[in-house]
Amino acid sequence: MNNPIFTGSGVALVTPMNADGSINYPLMERLIERQIKGGTAALIICGTTGEASTMNDDEHIECIRFAVEKAAGRVPVIAGTGSNDTAYSVELSVEAEKAGADALLLMSPYYNKTSQKGLVKHFGAVAERVNIPIMLYNIVSRTGIKIELPTFKELAEYPNVTAVKESGGDVAYFSALIRESGLDVYSGDDYMNVPALALGAIGTVSVMANVVPEAASEICRLCLENNFSEAGKLQQKYSRFMYTEGLFMDVSPIPVKHALRLMGIDAGSCRLPLCDMDDAKIEMLKAEMEKIGLL
Repeated sequence: MNNPIFTGSGVALVTPMNADGSINYPLMERLIERQIKGGTAALIICGTTGEASTMNDDEHIECIRFAVEKAAGRVPVIAGTGSNDTAYSVELSVEAEKAGADALLLMSPYYNKTSQKGLVKHFGAVAERVNIPIMLYNIVSRTGIKIELPTFKELAEYPNVTAVKESGGDVAYFSALIRESGLDVYSGDDYMNVPALALGAIGTVSVMANVVPEAASEICRLCLENNFSEAGKLQQKYSRFMYTEGLFMDVSPIPVKHALRLMGIDAGSCRLPLCDMDDAKIEMLKAEMEKIGLL
């Protein structure tokens, strides 16, 4: 598989919820349309930002099927199907492919973790059962385990393991991945977008794109056109908002759902154990959004 899954800004889409905690599919359709209109190049469904860990199997697959139907081939749909249970991840991945997903996003096993050898066996088990591309997701802060560079190299020998979403914030490691892994590399942290693309990443998986898809898309476009000066200016405009003064002032995706609500897009609250921020934090988020003209 030589063609990249996508280039540019992919959105780690939130899953909108009704007041009773059920999935708000009419709003999900509107969010998908808003993203495509805003220049988003790919939809990442049922990832960490999409609260996949609190979905039952039927919801998980229905969200993927629904996104595929509404995207209608205009942009690829990448389905999060990672788990700390290899057999379950395989089963979910097979079902996601049947539902029409264009690619899969697989995080490392969490809590029980594993060795680097175990990672190869875990991801390899999925790769052997599906035919669509796989993006590996390296995020130590959520999983407690780092995928090492030799492991990426070994996994790249599977024809359908083609990409990595790197969310470690380590510029040196990011550079090594691009230089040596043999995989397409995507930034998994908005604050790293311009440095990552300058090093050779081909796109981002963005939380910020939920709120400002046009800006996330424009940052990527400018970088891919080697206009890093203008990209840097746009990145600086949103730098506080995309990090701890904004969308990561609390456990993601709590702040991004609050941000959408402040903009009049009622994506609902997160499912427990994630809960709404207190009023003081909401006011801080509101103030930051006002500074950059989002409110």
